[in-house]
Amino acid sequence: MPEGLAQWGPELFMTRERERGCGPAPENDGGRNILQGGFEPCLLALLRLSVDRELGPDLTRGWFPRTLARTGHLARAAELVRTTGDELQQSTELLELVKAAAGAGAGAGVGVGDLAAAQALAESILLPQLRDQALVALVPEWARAGARARAVALAERIRYPHNWGWAWALLAKAVADSGDLDTALRFAARADDEVTSIAADGADHVLALLVEVALAAGDHDRAAALADRVEEITWSRNPTGWSKPLPLAVVLAFEAREGNFDRLDALLRPPPEPAVEADGTLCGWALGEAADQDGDLDADDAFTRPSSTRPPLGARDLACVLDAIAESAGKGVALALADRAEALLETGADRDHDVLLRSVTLLLARHGQTERALALAQRLDADLSVAWQADIAGELARSGDTDGAETLAHAITDRRAQDRALIEVVREVARRGDTGRAEALVHSIDDSWAQDEALLAVVGETARHGDPHRAETLTRSITHRATRARALAELVELAEPFHARRLAAQVVMLGGWALVLPVLERLVPRSAAVVADRIGQLTS
Repeated sequence: MPEGLAQWGPELFMTRERERGCGPAPENDGGRNILQGGFEPCLLALLRLSVDRELGPDLTRGWFPRTLARTGHLARAAELVRTTGDELQQSTELLELVKAAAGAGAGAGVGVGDLAAAQALAESILLPQLRDQALVALVPEWARAGARARAVALAERIRYPHNWGWAWALLAKAVADSGDLDTALRFAARADDEVTSIAADGADHVLALLVEVALAAGDHDRAAALADRVEEITWSRNPTGWSKPLPLAVVLAFEAREGNFDRLDALLRPPPEPAVEADGTLCGWALGEAADQDGDLDADDAFTRPSSTRPPLGARDLACVLDAIAESAGKGVALALADRAEALLETGADRDHDVLLRSVTLLLARHGQTERALALAQRLDADLSVAWQADIAGELARSGDTDGAETLAHAITDRRAQDRALIEVVREVARRGDTGRAEALVHSIDDSWAQDEALLAVVGETARHGDPHRAETLTRSITHRATRARALAELVELAEPFHARRLAAQVVMLGGWALVLPVLERLVPRSAAVVADRIGQLTS
């Protein structure tokens, strides 16, 4: 493990390494005098020059075409992707463009025209399986856009049977989110019929989504029946352990939010020892299991075995449950789950012990149980322990106890972990509107780059709370070139168009075109297309 990775955490560690490598910001303020007029043609010319200077890696795939797709340049994005000769890679990238353009998976509202263009692109994908996946992703987006008839028609056109259930389940969820619960239940029933008729791979994911729809509609009996089937599918795939816990973890999280821990407790309970008759023969369920192993019973009889014969839920599986409820559970549910997690941790050396330990530690911190969380963190070696203390301080700050989080951060003995904790406290204090206190806290941070990272949060929140001039002044206190560019890019999103274009020019001078392009379309609608055209000229 690289030095300092645990203490800084992976995200800050990588950002710090990259931005320190870019060097300090120039003393002449890095382009403040550029584009004083704030004119669009001047900014577009600057973008072209920046592309000439910093073409970068292959931009025919990945974030750049998706940025084009999200900003209304889907056709141009598709042109770039289609320069790729590999059929699988091209189809995969086109699938991602469809999702980006439609807002699939993010619940973003898009126009009918955008969806029509996305569907046309989806239908042009060469590989049938990926074309089908793209059309499935569009089904709920048509419903969210108010074109439910088109959503239904598209769901009817999905080619492959293993995708049918998923398409109807996504449609049911989108309709349930709109408040039309009766129609959502009808679509959910169709999804159930489809997965039941073909026993498709991924049926547990579909059924887990249908549990959510049933709960939204208040049909708890239906939700419980669907949850039973998710459990059966999960166990039947690997009778000696939980092979794919995610759908079951989602179901268990739904039930826990409702205050129902029956299924979870049954799955955490270890199976009993096989019962033996006086003459030494196995009895009851154990006899059935033995017969199954000899091939004398139909494999379907496995579904009739009582849950007590199943392997208990493991540490990683329970961690998935805790993570699934982390943002939404009330304190009572969270503490009840934490009790169960600690009990499981005490039972022995599960290979995923530390995975669960981390999840329960953060869950406790999020609900103000600092001492209990710190006691768990002390079970680790020194490097991990101080790293987790930084995580605990961050969760404590997000829970609202910024004073306690600051005290805890200052008590951390490792300076790197302490600085990370203080960054989290500064972010939360600033987010809550106390930018003066946040700015003062920045000066208690030891590492110069970490100071800049914390100050970046103060810059953004100062602007959001109505003092853009002060926010821009603070950016000049950021000493690392790339970090200052990020701070200015955040101000571009918040400024009025004329001034935002001037700020964008500074970002381009400091950090290049790529950093500011995702936020430029509001200011200069042609910016992404101009960059794409210039890239095409340079690579042709």
